Amino acid sequence: MQTPHWTLFRSWTAFLILAIAMPALAEDPAGKVPVIEQVDQAVAKLVDKNVVAGAVTLVSEDGKLVHLGAVGNADIESNKPMTRDAMFAIASMTKPITATALMILVEEGKVNLDDPVSKYIPEFADVKLDGKKLEKPITLRQVLTHTAGLGGDQRVVKSLENQGKILAERPLFSLPGTKWQYSPGLNVAGRVIEVASGKPYGEYLQEKIFTPLKMNDTTFAPSEKQQARIATLYALDKDSGELKPSTSWIGNVKTDPYPNPSAGLYSTASDLHRFYQMMLNGGFLGDTKILSRASVTELTKAQTPDEIVTGFTPGNRWGLGFCVVREPQGVTEALSPGTFGHGGAFGTQSWGDPEKGRVYLLLVQRSNLGNSDGSDLRQDFQNAANAWLSK
Repeated sequence: MQTPHWTLFRSWTAFLILAIAMPALAEDPAGKVPVIEQVDQAVAKLVDKNVVAGAVTLVSEDGKLVHLGAVGNADIESNKPMTRDAMFAIASMTKPITATALMILVEEGKVNLDDPVSKYIPEFADVKLDGKKLEKPITLRQVLTHTAGLGGDQRVVKSLENQGKILAERPLFSLPGTKWQYSPGLNVAGRVIEVASGKPYGEYLQEKIFTPLKMNDTTFAPSEKQQARIATLYALDKDSGELKPSTSWIGNVKTDPYPNPSAGLYSTASDLHRFYQMMLNGGFLGDTKILSRASVTELTKAQTPDEIVTGFTPGNRWGLGFCVVREPQGVTEALSPGTFGHGGAFGTQSWGDPEKGRVYLLLVQRSNLGNSDGSDLRQDFQNAANAWLSK
């Protein structure tokens, strides 16, 4: 982690670089928002190709916003342009936030990462693999790293208490600790948060993370006013080659009203930037402390051994709720070793690069995109930003 003096030096250096390079940085006449034209152009090319309807992208360096752009449409049918404050269903980008909330309880001494899950969800004491009871219990660390052997869908039925019981009864896919299997493990963590804190999961996140960080547009249940800013979800129609409105249970408060620790949040680029900047700062944002530096390190360091293949792109390992880039390559080539973050089912991406002091955020709403972590859209966005910042 960077020392305060090093961080201060980098901040002044970044300021001087930006002052010199300002002619290349477009500005919004009203809001004076910085825009890197090369980044908007890279994303706009894929909008033109009907990969996505529109996108919001954000890049910061050393805590300073250097790019916040919006291209394309939030809704094609009404020709509604994308705006910088558009809201998005961030799907699995919810997972790192859930893990962070659990780590707060670890700091408070109410939870231990190596506790058996059964301490909080008694039904997990009876979990079996191939009909046989486990010799060692599933731990919280394993559910956070997707190595608990859990699998299947990540929906929450009725409540997290009920879902915890459902997951305990679901057959395991593998022996805990031996394989990475993307899972509903963060839903287990969400229920542990409720038991250990004595508060509903959604209320706990609001109290401990969203309100302190002033993430005012991050929510499981958007208000009527916020709903007007939600970008429409689209899927590519393979017959026509056109983007068509799509539906999903993810973020659907009518069919899935209970806050989902794996996939339920809506947010904006500005809100997510506050969260990731807090993480890059070592648990602080301004005068607000969310976690200790040691806890941030624990969340974002590689927890899985090298012999276990993890993630959706090469060169990664898994932290606690976060994917960790160990060997940048291909789609992650613009990132540094130690970069942490997560993608979402609808193409969203959020990454913090501690070595370069950068946050990269990509918000879109596109289902059936395939492996969004390995998408051309992600790669082109990151590469364009990195090329401009590396001048």
